[in-house]
Amino acid sequence: MCGIIGFAGREQAAPILLDGLERMEYRGYDSAGIAVRSATKGLQVKKTKGRLQVLRDLTHDGAELEGTLGIGHTRWATHGEPNDINAHPHVSENGRIALVHNGIIENYLEIKEQLQRHGVTFTSDTDSEVVAQLLEFHYNECHNMLEAVGRVLRRIQGSYAFGIICSDYPNALIAARKDSPLILGFGENGNFIASDVTAIIKHTRDVVYMDDGEIAVVTAENIDVFDSEMNPLEKKHSQVDWDVSAAEKGGYAHFMFKEIMEQPEAIRKTVSPRVREGRVVLDDLRLPAEYVRDISRIFIIACGSSYHVGMVSKYNWERLLRRPVEVCLASEFRYSDPLVDEKSLVVVISQSGETLDTMAAMREAKRLGARTLAIVNVVGSSIAREADDVLYTWAGPEIAVATTKAYSTQLVLMDLVGLYLADLLGTVEKSEYDAILWELQTLPEKLEQVLTHVEDIQYFASRYFNHNSIFFIGRNLDYAMGLEGSLKLKEISYIHSEAYASGELKHGTISLIEPGTLVVALGTYAALFDKSMSNVVEVKARGAEVLAVTTERFREKMEKTADSTVVVPDTHPILQPSLGVVPLQLFAYYVALQRGCDIDKPRNLAKSVTVE
Repeated sequence: MCGIIGFAGREQAAPILLDGLERMEYRGYDSAGIAVRSATKGLQVKKTKGRLQVLRDLTHDGAELEGTLGIGHTRWATHGEPNDINAHPHVSENGRIALVHNGIIENYLEIKEQLQRHGVTFTSDTDSEVVAQLLEFHYNECHNMLEAVGRVLRRIQGSYAFGIICSDYPNALIAARKDSPLILGFGENGNFIASDVTAIIKHTRDVVYMDDGEIAVVTAENIDVFDSEMNPLEKKHSQVDWDVSAAEKGGYAHFMFKEIMEQPEAIRKTVSPRVREGRVVLDDLRLPAEYVRDISRIFIIACGSSYHVGMVSKYNWERLLRRPVEVCLASEFRYSDPLVDEKSLVVVISQSGETLDTMAAMREAKRLGARTLAIVNVVGSSIAREADDVLYTWAGPEIAVATTKAYSTQLVLMDLVGLYLADLLGTVEKSEYDAILWELQTLPEKLEQVLTHVEDIQYFASRYFNHNSIFFIGRNLDYAMGLEGSLKLKEISYIHSEAYASGELKHGTISLIEPGTLVVALGTYAALFDKSMSNVVEVKARGAEVLAVTTERFREKMEKTADSTVVVPDTHPILQPSLGVVPLQLFAYYVALQRGCDIDKPRNLAKSVTVE
């Protein structure tokens, strides 16, 4: 969740660190800090609760911190409240070692008590300070920083990405990782560590992805990587293929709105290279036809919005493949004693490719013998490297915490995979295969039609933004789509919102409907439109105000009953959620705007959830 950057080079470090932290603000944080090593002033640490601008003001944009070696951090509180003391970097008792940390140290209390018995005094409530103090303890024993780091890593349990500097080592910083992302960047005027490529893309495109258990020593001239036994490693370099402008607002008021508007092009980039001569072609997927025919069960594992992609895909894949599909929350999967074996295909979906719950669930599935397929956006991410097969969405960088284009590209990629597998199994008629594939290729144009009517959504948001509780109802694919619409609204507007399967209203939920309650009724799934309309009538009869989303085909019927209606183009039924979700994204955006919320950085949320 938190952001890490480190720099060892031939330029003043502090401004570079602050710029890198600013580019990771979207990840979510509640405090920020930097530590810089100077030849004349030693270790200088500045950290503060609040936004990065407070830290900029405190350091005069980094000008008052001299030195070309440093580390920076934005913290999202896990252990200890958000305040100046608990902010990173943490410094050892003698002031020689500074450390930034992402992740959670599970046995920190045991180590803290041991160190306290040796007379060590702690100033914060964090698990991360325990590592800084333990480093000093072992450094005093061996007088070798790299050896001290190795001893610490053998003692701690949990997840971590570390950036470490020591006043006795003026030219080098040390990095280590386990279950938390960390990359190495090779620049012209120095070298970097970062938890996110956006932090360093301004300076370099030449990166190396660290693997679990690895340690790196970073200087201005070189980066040396070692395994857990301190054996040197040769690492493969990767080139970042997107431009820095992709991580900038480009004239839009918010990243979220920019990314909503980018969805037509993002879907083109996901779909077009994978369709050739009227067929779905997945060159990166190595699933033999005989294995696919032998699959007895499919699991889709994900969190948050990616889980909602899984919910849509369950309906579509079971229709296309005639195989049972189970959608599992990653945080529950590995604790449920899942019935997974070598005939199971496990699909894991993660925008960042670093979601810890999803990664742990995938590892459990692999342990049980399943074959794993990862759907991710970030090239070289941990999940991408560990899965048996990986397909990238190619959505480009997504900066807003509330996902939009990553969700949409995951959705169409899962549709492509579903078509591909159905073709291998022979469970889809050619006419339907061709119809779905044609409509997939025309989705971007139809999305552009939807996005020409943003003013209508803005108007509805201005009418309904003051509601304190909103319900989304729908059936089948509309229910799955409503889950995402509801999540978007609560994420960024802080309005209580729930999505319900319409048929369940009469089983208790309808008791929540009273005069003036806003119900967002989804009626895009043609097969059940008439039943959905019955549910609209039910809530209207109890005084609800209804904002409906439907298709051109059903516009007239819906407008006769709903108070307000948003219309999207018709497409093949299994693709309708790709169009219907966009007005829901826009509605959430404009409601949050009306309420004065921090849209790109909603409270308590982070872009990449790398702790359990």
